[in-house]
Amino acid sequence: MNAIVSVTNDWGIGLKGRLLVRNAKDMAYFKQNTMGGTVICGQTTFQSFPGGALEGRRNVVLSIDPTFSAPNAEVYGSLEEALTAVEGEDPNTVWAIGGESVYRQLLPHCSCVLVTKNDVQMEADAFFPNLDENEDWEVASVKEGGVTKAGIPYSFVTYRRR
Repeated sequence: MNAIVSVTNDWGIGLKGRLLVRNAKDMAYFKQNTMGGTVICGQTTFQSFPGGALEGRRNVVLSIDPTFSAPNAEVYGSLEEALTAVEGEDPNTVWAIGGESVYRQLLPHCSCVLVTKNDVQMEADAFFPNLDENEDWEVASVKEGGVTKAGIPYSFVTYRRR
């Protein structure tokens, strides 16, 4: 399994259920990498998608609300159920996509994390674990991304489990 995430300098990923940095190229990178695979997210992340389930991908949603249902998605009440649901798939096509609690639960199952690093500090209430401070992870590659319309420089960093 892999994870894909967009972070700020302090590894912030969101504020009040919304992404911190708007970046069309990052969205295209996300789509390119996850298309045709399976995405696993929490209920709040799923509900933040403007069009509902992400097209061209199997959508797996973790929710503690037993009444929650999501059109064109599979909803599971536990991490174990979700992992069982995807266990027969190629692990390179299964993606953890947020939010914070889902990333923290699934990171031990990941072998690769694609991180869009935005060179900016912003208020955040959700964070991804800092892989630079985790000896289990190393940088495998860095690709310059450019600058967002708001003037924020960013790069695409691939981390691999040691």
